[in-house]
Amino acid sequence: MARSSTTYPKKWNSAKTTVIRVPEVMADQLLHLARRLDSTGGFRLREELNSLVLDLVPAKKVEYVADQPINVSSVPQRSPFRYPGGKTWLVPYVRDWLRSCSKKPIRLIEPFAGGAIISLTAAFENLAKHVIFSELDSGVAAVWRIILNGQSEWLVRKILDFDLSEEAARQVLQTYPVDLRDKAFQTILRNRVQRGGIMAPGAGLVKTGENGKGISSRWYPETLARRIREINCLKDRLTFVEGDGFNLIREQQADVDAVFYIDPPYTQAARRLYANWEIDQERLFRQMKECKGDFLMSYDNTVEVLELAKKFGFESRPVAMKNTHHAKMTELLIGRDLSWLKS
Repeated sequence: MARSSTTYPKKWNSAKTTVIRVPEVMADQLLHLARRLDSTGGFRLREELNSLVLDLVPAKKVEYVADQPINVSSVPQRSPFRYPGGKTWLVPYVRDWLRSCSKKPIRLIEPFAGGAIISLTAAFENLAKHVIFSELDSGVAAVWRIILNGQSEWLVRKILDFDLSEEAARQVLQTYPVDLRDKAFQTILRNRVQRGGIMAPGAGLVKTGENGKGISSRWYPETLARRIREINCLKDRLTFVEGDGFNLIREQQADVDAVFYIDPPYTQAARRLYANWEIDQERLFRQMKECKGDFLMSYDNTVEVLELAKKFGFESRPVAMKNTHHAKMTELLIGRDLSWLKS
């Protein structure tokens, strides 16, 4: 198998093409499958009788109104992370935003990606031709680097073979990782067995969990393996950059073909939820003002954030969501033009 740098913009939505040799009798079927996969809203890989089965899954349209929380079960769960402040609930809004663009975005930029559900959605559902996302947290970055840089199957096998117990989990979490692969597995485990998926130092392990399952209540090895394999299949549409999101914005801000989804650590809860939580909020607004491409920001609904939006001439709208404890709350969507947003 050889990697080709040739692109076929009239035939394929993905940025690069892998060239492989196959028997001639299979060629037409494989081309047909490739074109369907390139245009579908998503796909699912599953193992069945020692075979790997590919199911094409069109994205379901989710109707919503801004004053009612979206049921996250209606949205595909694609990230291997469970994140406090995760944005699965926002996916239907982002779909409408990206589809409202005058033409399909060439690049979607997500500078503060975390679990990267928006980046993954854009790649899986072909909402942008390519996705560039970044994360500063070195553990989270290790996971994305392993998945997208040829070592995803190692991580899959490590997850599937791990015999979870409180003792085994503590042993892994208290051991200094010797390389990037160990750090990636440790991060996935930490995210899954600590309370609420909180990654900040000092977070305790899950005690009771769902249905009294304790530490294993959020450890789904087969599901994690499937998600990682699916993401790896789309690695040509995804570029991960480890580092400061501000740097990524600055690198891309003159690109008229790029759009930005901005979900920074929030002003209120970030300190207790994330290892890297403190950012200059006004600097972020100033950078977005200078960007040539469109953007959408999601923020906690506070007076300070509303004042920043007003100061820089951005529109803002509250939308309903539910927090980790299923309490109804509102967050702010901020952009230059929110006319696409349904009432």
